[in-house]
Amino acid sequence: MVLLTWIAEVADEPLVLEPADRRAEWDTNTWCLSAEGEDRRSLSVSAVGAAFERTASAIQLRVRELGLPGVATFYVWHDEQAGQLRCSTGSVPADDLPFGGAYALSDRLGPVIEGFLAESEAGRADPEAVPLLVWAFNVGAVSP
Repeated sequence: MVLLTWIAEVADEPLVLEPADRRAEWDTNTWCLSAEGEDRRSLSVSAVGAAFERTASAIQLRVRELGLPGVATFYVWHDEQAGQLRCSTGSVPADDLPFGGAYALSDRLGPVIEGFLAESEAGRADPEAVPLLVWAFNVGAVSP
């Protein structure tokens, strides 16, 4: 259950939204989260998904309270090579996230989390076989 605590803590961590310095955004706003053995087996897709949704909403509130204009996206993906769930926030739209390769946006967190919870050290998929699946949530300014 430590993973759920870590996900919640992401909402209170330092947050940099600087379109002119995407590297600073990535370095400050990107989090790698993992769970091993029994911890992973004790988690459910719905509990992990709800934790990420609460975190996304909290980050959205922070961004809006700061009055930061423009687009910002909170996003979550499963890094199969590292065996981690990762999340980040950036001043980019969901269709322009800073991944070096192809990715597919998912409107549901479940498929992203399912792969992480089902993963075993021996059974990692080939990361080149399919595009990276990413869940994105708009945390930027409300559109007029």
